[in-house]
Amino acid sequence: MKTFDVYPLFDIEPVKAEGCWLWDKAGKKYLDFYGGHAVISIGHTHPHYVKMLEEQLEKIAFYSNSVKIKQQEELAQKLGELSGYADYALFLCNSGAEANENALKLASFHNGRKKVIAFEKSFHGRTSLAVAATNDASIQAPVNIHDVQFLPLNNAETFTKAINKDVCAVIIEGIQGVAGIQVPTADFLKLIRQKCDETGAVMILDEVQSGYGRSGKFFAHQFANVKPDIITTAKGMGNGFPVAGVIISPVFKSKHGMLGTTFGGNYLACAAAIAVLDVIKSEQLVANSRNIGDYLIEKLKKIEGVKEVRGMGLMIGVELHFNSAQVRNDLVFKHSIFTGSAANKNTIRLLPPLNITKAEADYFLGEFVKALQPHLQSVTQ
Repeated sequence: MKTFDVYPLFDIEPVKAEGCWLWDKAGKKYLDFYGGHAVISIGHTHPHYVKMLEEQLEKIAFYSNSVKIKQQEELAQKLGELSGYADYALFLCNSGAEANENALKLASFHNGRKKVIAFEKSFHGRTSLAVAATNDASIQAPVNIHDVQFLPLNNAETFTKAINKDVCAVIIEGIQGVAGIQVPTADFLKLIRQKCDETGAVMILDEVQSGYGRSGKFFAHQFANVKPDIITTAKGMGNGFPVAGVIISPVFKSKHGMLGTTFGGNYLACAAAIAVLDVIKSEQLVANSRNIGDYLIEKLKKIEGVKEVRGMGLMIGVELHFNSAQVRNDLVFKHSIFTGSAANKNTIRLLPPLNITKAEADYFLGEFVKALQPHLQSVTQ
């Protein structure tokens, strides 16, 4: 048997990692400015994280959710305090896709409707809402089980015309990641909140990639001072361990059998997620994300060849005046730096661990300028 080939892969095999750095099997060192799609939140192999997982492994690693797992209560309490949503409830699952599916299910249970509004170029995981984030026309989005309408982001007029009392939910990313870092405006998020209140629709904030301090606040939507009905989170929640959550307003009433999961909220997942919150709090990583992110954005905007810089905190899209693929390739193979791609072929995504230092940011900036130089010359010739 062989693996099912659906990902373009670099011929690099990491065997060791620490902080913001990786080493391959040949001993070559790389700066990680991507963190596996924003998964690495507190840095690779953080000692507190490793210790908590090791200690949990010595006791019990897994049992299904048919028994009481005290760590779930500790996780919910710490997440509520740190995120500012102490009065909400937490349902634990395994991935962002599963979190979004459960959020849609909750919304439908709540108001009995099926129609969903989402936004163009959004990505909500491999779900019934999935839009194929690819430029390959042969790949289609899966058949939707919901009646989904995709609207342009930040277009108040179109949204106002579309939302009515038939709409079950409006789902929006705190920051669109796969699209190349597109940020919903504060006014647009406030409009969604207002119209959901007027129509009885459920406002769902997909913070799977933009949550857990990455934006410079715990959740990106908090810059707009809105409170959604449901928040979904994953990626940075477990620093590499599969864990996700649905954060649910007290408006929703739970019932036995309403939602379910086999692996969600297991002992190891809780240990990983609690360790992440401990480190984010003790090392003030939300503030670090905001400070280093602001610094990077300011410096990137001044670099020749950069058309636009979008984002908040350490969720940054750098759009070039030309296709970014070769620059990203050179960053990996000539400058030993991992970055991310986007559906917008000219954009490079930067999603480094939240504990990155100013020295590491400066190192990246210096190497990025070097990586751009040969491509700038070829464009001007």
